[in-house]
Amino acid sequence: MKTDSIFYRLFKEFPGIFFELIGDASTTASAYNFKSIEVKQTAFRIDGVFIPKRGKDKPTYFIEVQFQQDKEIYSRLISEVSLYLRQNTIKNDWYGVVIYPRKSLDVADTKHFREFFDSGRVTRIYLEDLGDDASLPIGIATIKLIVENKRKAKAKAKELVARTKQQGLTQPQQLQLLDLIGTILLYKLPKINRKELRAMFGISDLKKTTFYQEVKEEIQEELEQQIERKIEKRVKQKLKQEVKEEVKEEVKQEVKEEVKQETKLESVPGLIAMGLTPEQIAQALDINVELVRQVVQNNDSGS
Repeated sequence: MKTDSIFYRLFKEFPGIFFELIGDASTTASAYNFKSIEVKQTAFRIDGVFIPKRGKDKPTYFIEVQFQQDKEIYSRLISEVSLYLRQNTIKNDWYGVVIYPRKSLDVADTKHFREFFDSGRVTRIYLEDLGDDASLPIGIATIKLIVENKRKAKAKAKELVARTKQQGLTQPQQLQLLDLIGTILLYKLPKINRKELRAMFGISDLKKTTFYQEVKEEIQEELEQQIERKIEKRVKQKLKQEVKEEVKEEVKQEVKEEVKQETKLESVPGLIAMGLTPEQIAQALDINVELVRQVVQNNDSGS
């Protein structure tokens, strides 16, 4: 899942978090609709827009989530907003908000747009500067999990899960937030041990979240792969053993035939001495007459 998709879902399900983020917690999020908007006849797509509901005299907020360096971000934002305003007749005011994980990614030149920044029309938010998680509202602390160091992500997620259960939220809100925390954690740590997830969320709460289905599918897939690997290993072992036994039996039979023939050939001189012809010996011993003659010849030359 892309980072901007996580933010879109976050603001869609918990619009109040955005207003806390911009320092306007007094604004009622229910007065807004949140959308991702594509500006017609252009390739522009605005990450998110908070549009006041009909009859609400409140500003429109245009949001860009920027998790990589982009020197064109401000020219693109202003172009997007200008086109939107041209294509949509709105009388209320507007503001732009650009969200960065850290200040070092803010590399775009603001020279041509300084009036927007000086007037507060466009605001930049650096998640790394939001402060200590424990002192932040649960929603903003959840946003910070997105940019948390991977080594600390599990511990931070565990703290957020505990806070979510103690926050006094309604059960649907609590499950939404738990689901979002789990989704972010999987996004950051796709190889996280699924047993840790079950322990972190509690199996009863985990089963109620939508991201649990993804975890469940992954666990089932992993289990099936383990079973398949074990079956394959067992089959190979069994085949190897069977082949080994088969080869062993074949070799044993070959040696047996060789020893049997050698024993018969060793008895040829004695039978010749008894006056039997090579043909009679070959017939009696059930061996090739040429082998008998060769033994007789070797015996004669040795004498």
